[in-house]
Amino acid sequence: MARSTSEIIELLEATVEGLGYEFVEFERLPRGLMRVTIDRPEGGVTVDDCEVVSDQVTHLFTVENIDYERLEVASPGVERPLKRVRDWRRFVGEPAHVELYEPMHAEGFPEAGRRKLDGRILGVEGEEGAEVIVFSYEDVAVARTPSEAARKKNTPARKNPAEPIVVSFAFHDVDRANLIAQLDFRGKQK
Repeated sequence: MARSTSEIIELLEATVEGLGYEFVEFERLPRGLMRVTIDRPEGGVTVDDCEVVSDQVTHLFTVENIDYERLEVASPGVERPLKRVRDWRRFVGEPAHVELYEPMHAEGFPEAGRRKLDGRILGVEGEEGAEVIVFSYEDVAVARTPSEAARKKNTPARKNPAEPIVVSFAFHDVDRANLIAQLDFRGKQK
């Protein structure tokens, strides 16, 4: 019996969280690949964690008669996606990249409107189902690659870079978002 993606997500979420891990996302990819991303709030995910979840999900797919060719269980990586409101709450204070469905207009933006924002998560406000993300838009974001670091070094910044622009947007207006990895390409830890 073919299952919808939402049905599979419900089964996976219950299974993964029952094992003590956090379910991050599920992807159905070409050639029968099923990718499950997990996390653990304390200490991150190890290869052994992925193996435990993989074994359990393999049994789940067999029992539930879910057809697949390959299964991949992985950690979310350094640029972890922010899929749920609880992710935004967990990572308050962290730098993030956000892409909105529609451009937003806010006082102080360097151009008319932005759909892509880099900055810091300041908080989550509002009632359940109507959450609003409070975000500190920063024109000078963390470089993700050595070439991006060089480009940002030579790009003029806003007039008052010390004063980030605080904006708010509805959680449901977010197309996609992820944490920005804080990497030092000189090999030194911050």
